[in-house]
Amino acid sequence: MSFTTLSLTLLFVFIPLILSKTLHLGLEKDTIIATLRSIIQLLAVGYILKFIFESDSLLYILLMIVLMVVAATLNARKKGANIKGITWKVAITLITVEIIVQSILLGFEIVPATAQYIIPISGMAIGNSMVLAILFLNRFQGELDSHKDETELILSLGGTPKQAIHHQLITAIKASMIPTIESQKTIGLVQLPGMMSGQIIAGADPVQAVQFQLMVLFMLLTSAAVSSSILGFLSYPTLFNDRMQMLKEKF
Repeated sequence: MSFTTLSLTLLFVFIPLILSKTLHLGLEKDTIIATLRSIIQLLAVGYILKFIFESDSLLYILLMIVLMVVAATLNARKKGANIKGITWKVAITLITVEIIVQSILLGFEIVPATAQYIIPISGMAIGNSMVLAILFLNRFQGELDSHKDETELILSLGGTPKQAIHHQLITAIKASMIPTIESQKTIGLVQLPGMMSGQIIAGADPVQAVQFQLMVLFMLLTSAAVSSSILGFLSYPTLFNDRMQMLKEKF
């Protein structure tokens, strides 16, 4: 695809702009900013990846992964601003997911240990974990706000912080995982995933593309479960003081 051809796809941007203006949605500015940022960021990443793939240096691969983790952490932490140490909690969650994913894929030699495989897969794992972290934190905040009285009652009856917040924690973890699970139920029927579609368009054997896509789906399922669980159990203790009392300013 040439840049001239690519420019024609901006028609897909004009349509939501026109609808936003017509329906007075007020999303014109955000749409334009999102479009410009996506163009700049993706083109920059494209040239960076080209350089990394050609050099195939372990140092550059690690630096790229670190950049992904930092960017994802800074974005996800906004949803848990009232949770003490949320930045390092999110970072630990993302790093843990990355270690688990790469340990399985590279340890069992499922994929080659090259930048061409490591970086895209890392991007999918870290990106998915970031989204799951945001979903979890958003739902967890809502559960905390709506069950303050219940939490205080359990604490007043001698319950531990873990017992007092167990229902809210499990509900938030479950809710953040549901989108991933539900999307996998209709994969291939309702939608053809991006990685699979990209390989097919590039001329790969459809069966081979399906095999790689299944690998990604299984990986994303693990990242969903691990992300929500780790972040949840790292976060809830900071909502209580040393005397096992609820810090009301956190709710």
